[in-house]
Parts: sequence; C-alpha cells; structure tokens
Amino acid sequence: MNSQQKSNYTNESITSLKGAERVRLRPGVIFGSDGIDGCQHAVFEILSNSIDEAREGYGEKIEVARYRDHSIMIQDYGRGIPVDYNSKEQRYNWELVFCELYAGGKYQNNTGENYEFSLGLNGLGTCATQYASEYMDAVVYRDSICYSLHFEKGENIGGLMQEEAEKHPSGTQIKWRPDRDVFTDIQIPLSYFQDILKKQAIVNAGLTFSLFDEESGETFIYYYENGIQDYLKELSGKDSLTEVQYLQTETKGKDREDKPEYRLKFEAAFCFNNQVNCLEYYHNSSFLEYGGSPDKAVKNSFVFAIDKFLKANALYKKEEKKITFSDIEDSLILVINSFSTVTSYENQTKKSITNKFIQEAMTDFFKEQLEIYFIENKIDAEKIASQVLANKRSRETAEKTRISIRKKLTGSLDMNNRVEKFVNCRTKDINRREIYIVEGDSALGACKLGRDAEFQAIIPIRGKILNCLKADYNRIFANDIITDLLKVLGCGVEIKSKHTSDLNSFDLSQLRWHKIILCTDADVDGFQIRTLLLTMLYRLVPTLIHEKKVYIAESPLYEILNGKQTFFAYSETEKTELLSRLKGKVKINRSKGLGENQPEMMWETTMNPATRRLVLVTPDDAEQTQEMFELLLGENLAGRKEFIAEEGYRYLDLTDIS
Repeated sequence: MNSQQKSNYTNESITSLKGAERVRLRPGVIFGSDGIDGCQHAVFEILSNSIDEAREGYGEKIEVARYRDHSIMIQDYGRGIPVDYNSKEQRYNWELVFCELYAGGKYQNNTGENYEFSLGLNGLGTCATQYASEYMDAVVYRDSICYSLHFEKGENIGGLMQEEAEKHPSGTQIKWRPDRDVFTDIQIPLSYFQDILKKQAIVNAGLTFSLFDEESGETFIYYYENGIQDYLKELSGKDSLTEVQYLQTETKGKDREDKPEYRLKFEAAFCFNNQVNCLEYYHNSSFLEYGGSPDKAVKNSFVFAIDKFLKANALYKKEEKKITFSDIEDSLILVINSFSTVTSYENQTKKSITNKFIQEAMTDFFKEQLEIYFIENKIDAEKIASQVLANKRSRETAEKTRISIRKKLTGSLDMNNRVEKFVNCRTKDINRREIYIVEGDSALGACKLGRDAEFQAIIPIRGKILNCLKADYNRIFANDIITDLLKVLGCGVEIKSKHTSDLNSFDLSQLRWHKIILCTDADVDGFQIRTLLLTMLYRLVPTLIHEKKVYIAESPLYEILNGKQTFFAYSETEKTELLSRLKGKVKINRSKGLGENQPEMMWETTMNPATRRLVLVTPDDAEQTQEMFELLLGENLAGRKEFIAEEGYRYLDLTDIS
C-alpha cells in the first residue's frame, strides 16, 4: 500500500452495517461465536421467548423438533406474538419483532407490567436469529386468526399473510434453518437439545418440553413437577449424606444507591453426598455456566457457616488450616433458581450475572439459613462437618504427595549422573528417540553393545518391580525403580481420585521418547516383569498407552542353524514351519536370556528397526484391560483362584508366549 492510499482515511471512510448485515457479517457480536456455539445460542434465543410466555402463565407445553436437514422448529401455546399494525410506532409489530434489533415487549419489566422475570430482555433474539437464517417461517395464532411470515437470508418475502383460525389454540410456531453463510457449523447435535430442554424443565416446574428428533425418529419428554427439588433427588440418589433442603425467599434492593430498586426472588435446593457433587445456577431460567453473583454468594456463605460450626465445636486440630470451598464442593449438590426484574448479564450469551445486590442478598440469606439448619439438625451438621474435614485432609495429603512427586520427577534431559545405569542416546530429536526398558544388568550390557547409540537409549530394571495395583501412592513413589523410570520418561504422572484431581503432573508434550519398548526374556520371570511394567504404565501414565507410545519387543525362543544360515523362531508354530522348509542338517538352540546374547544377535532380533518385531500395546477395551489386570494382580483373591481353576490350562505352556 502506497502513502497516498494510506492517507485516504477521511470522513467518508466510516461506514455502518445496515439491516441484516449487522448480524450476518458479525454473528459473534450477538451470539458469542460464528461456530456451533453461536448457532446453538440462536436456538436458545427463540426457546427463551416461548419459556417467557409460559412463565407468564400462558401455555403448559413447548414443542421442539430437530430435522435431518438441520432446520429447527419451536412451538408454544402462549398468546401469540403481536404482529398487526402498531399505531404508536407507526409500523407493523412483525417488522419490529423480526426485523428490528432492540425492539420487544420486555423493556418495562421493572414497572410491574409484562414479563417481570424474563429470559429475553434485549430485544435481539428473534430478529438476530431471523437475520442469521437461510430461511425462517413464522406462524402465529392470535385472536382466532392465523398469521404467517416467510423470510430468506434476513429479507421478508410476501409480507404478512392471514386467514381465519377460530378453533386453533393461540401460540407461535417458528421454523428456521441456520445459514451456513453466517455460521461455520450448523449441525447442532441431539445432545444439545436434550441438555437444554432438561435444564429448562428443571427450573420451570410443571412445564412440559417435548423434543422430536427426525434423525432417530424418537420423541423425548422432559418434565419436573416440583422443579429443582425433584432434580436434586434424582442427582443424589440413595447415597445421600443428608436429606434435600429446600429454601426460597423474595426481596428488593439496589446494585448502587443511584440505581433503581428491583425485585429478586430465588429458590435453592441442596444436600451433601460423598459420591456425587454438582453446582448449577439458573437466572430467569437461563443456565449460568460461569455463575457469577450466585456462585460467589454460595462460596462465601457455605465456607463462613461450616467454618463457624467447626470452630464452635472444636473440630479443627491444633493449628489446622481453615477449610476452603473446594473441600465443601467435593460433597455438595446445590441448585439455585433465581429471578430478578433487573439483571446485569456479563454479555448477550447470558452465562454469568454480575448484580452486586443479588450476591449480597444471597450471601446473607444462606448464612442465616445454614446457621438455623445446623442448630435444628445437629446429626446432619456433624455428618457435613466430618465429610468436609475428610475432604480437606485428603486434599492436603494429596498436595504434599504432589509436591514430593514433582521434586522426584523433575530434571533435565541429561540424566546420566542422576539415574543409575541409564544409558542415553545422542539425538535430541524426540521423533527418533527410543527407550528400551530391559531386565537386569546383563541385558543392559548386551543391548548397550548391540544398539544404535544415535537414537536408542537403555534403562535396566534392577530387581523386582512393585505391583502398582496393590500399592498405595506413598509406596509407589518411594520405590526407586519406579521413580527412576518416570524420571527417564519425563512426562510426569496421572493420578485420578475424587479428592486428588489436582495431583496430576502429567504433560504429554514433556515425554522424551517416540517409542517406549519393554524388552524382557521370553520366560516366566520375563513375562511377570513385563506384566508388572505394563501395570505400572497403565496406572500411572495410561495416556502413553492410548497415544500408542508403548511397545513390547519380541525376543526369539529358538536359534535354528542350517548350514551357514541362522534363523530365529519366535514361537513353537514358527519353529515347526521353519523346520518343514529347511533341508539338510539343522541344529536347534533354545535362545538364552537376553543378557547372554551376542551384540550382533541383539541388534538383528530385537533392536534393528528393519528386522525386529515390536508389538504395539493398545487398550482396545480399556475397561476390560483394567478388569483383567485387577483380577490377576489386584486384591480379588477369590476371583483370581476361580479364574486359574477355569482358564489356567490355557497358559500352562508359557514357552509360546510372545
């Protein structure tokens, strides 16, 4: 660009988007994204209007259809959108609703008129969705008349059509297909519709949602007669630590002294459970993914109330640290369903609210109600206190373990002086580096002489490796063999437990090897060591197996000499086939242990990428793999005996294992 072009920034350079272009060219501004998230949010905008009608007392059912061509239909039985001429605005209402951003009937909601507690207050949803559609058909039944409208790519085609419909119930049906010219993806999965409709049924007690899926031919019904109370019982199941507590209140307040007063009402249900935990917040029926004000209120009030109870009953140990909300959250199931006539959403996607008054009102209410609950239900209070302290102490133990692990496993790539008898390779190219885990010092010597030192490294297993299915984490990380192996791998560990979710230090990008190769003798001891190594990897770094990084090097069972030629058989079957093909004098030697092999033989049979045999370790069925490991190596002694009695005969000839 030359200097003349650069300077052409004049008064005429400023332009504004008109009509449908305001949405079609910048969908992310309205819907939060031009991808599938934005496309889904458009669905919620239309659904919100139907829910608002039902909340006002008009209609007890909302029907949704998901079609194969990715079009969507939403129908309600409310009063029907006003579409006729509006003398005040001197325009047709359908133009205001479908073709005018920031037009709607919900702006006066704080004056006691229509839609006091509304999902859609910004006047954007219907119009923005229409603008972002390939087509939209709206059918409105109102005052015994059927009105119909058709839009294509944001433009009305044919105006407002109407005909008599005396017997048809009032309501609105909108069908549209999101436009691929606007959204990068319009294939909204069935799971989205199922999730959003279930959530809306939860917070709109007594309202039925029907979902028809043309692709599967199924119809799904969502209905909770008692709203969040029924939902909490469903979540908690039979293992609840306490009964479901239900609270509700209504109040008024201001976010700031110079701001208008507004109404707030909310209901909450909670219980404690040592198996399940869940926090969900809804405001004006909208699911608040990030919470905002209600989430801050819950964290402040629950920590305050439970900490107060622990101190009052001397349940903390001497100099013990105060509980945190994560200790409570581990065992808390809580749902809040709130409504206000003024709402400060973080943005148009409505995933968080920021009202100061709502946060303060909820905090004070929960502090007071929890104190009453603990006084009136001492047994429940003691159960909660005990569980929260158990969570806290488990978290603190996990944190100490995590710090200990990090200290043991961190280090640079050059580990020669820190890991005993580890032999590194020269290349720093991760895509070429291989680590052979071998059995004992003698195998180390043979492999060291037989390898390609450019890209093949070796670490020997010294002694018997710990069974990682039977041992706890403290024993595992006190074991030098295991910690040395993990140091060499470099990627940390994966530890998954309810109270140790932050213990993971695993990072696949830090793995120092392209291939991890287990290389053990083809005998009973070698098979056992290989199994224990796999068990360790399966428990501590299972992602390495899923990412196809772990291999088993097959070693030959027999060396067969035929004249000047040498052949290797890796199983009894291979030996038989070879012998049937060879002519002349044949000498068969049972292969020795890896440590007794000549370097040339080690290279040819086990280490040369062109001639070796590597078996990729793949968890085709991870659950089945885990069950088998636990059966053979875990604590189920009776199950192991039964398995050996029924299946043991199949494994008697261990010489054929490869």
